[in-house]
Amino acid sequence: MSRIEPLEPPYPGEVAELLATMMPAGAPPIGLFRAFARNVPMTRAMGGWGRYELGPDLSLSMREREIVIDRTCARCGCEYEWGVHVAFFAERVGFDAAQVRSLAHGGAEDLCWTAPRERLLVAAVDALHDDADIGDGLWGELAARFSEQELLDLLVLTGWYHAISYVARAGRIPPEPGTPTFADV
Repeated sequence: MSRIEPLEPPYPGEVAELLATMMPAGAPPIGLFRAFARNVPMTRAMGGWGRYELGPDLSLSMREREIVIDRTCARCGCEYEWGVHVAFFAERVGFDAAQVRSLAHGGAEDLCWTAPRERLLVAAVDALHDDADIGDGLWGELAARFSEQELLDLLVLTGWYHAISYVARAGRIPPEPGTPTFADV
């Protein structure tokens, strides 16, 4: 049962306009966004940052972004947001079944991660989750393959999705219809 019940239509004018900016044209707003909309000033403030994190200005590729998001959500135990991202982006970014399974249950050493940058992203997310830090050795490996801009985006993207995971989990946002669960993979 939700602790923060997502709003249901019909939405008041300002809320309807805000929710429309958060989704692709014609798509109904997901439950998490409808829960955010219970605090309109907060949701409005989050909009620009959310658009950056999911937009073309992020220095990581879309595939790299999704590795970071999916792994962060899985490590936070946030099946809701992990499922949303797997449902909407996994096929688009070319994840195979082994990679989706690894993001939920595996690690950087899994054989499905053949690209060094991708292995490093999984390792970095795990280090940030476990220690709120990245050790010098791993940082050196990351710095050899990622620019400072990409490293900053990696750090903040991981933190952003920790926050999103906290809201979705602690708010007990119900799963979106048709999204996968950890048990599905």
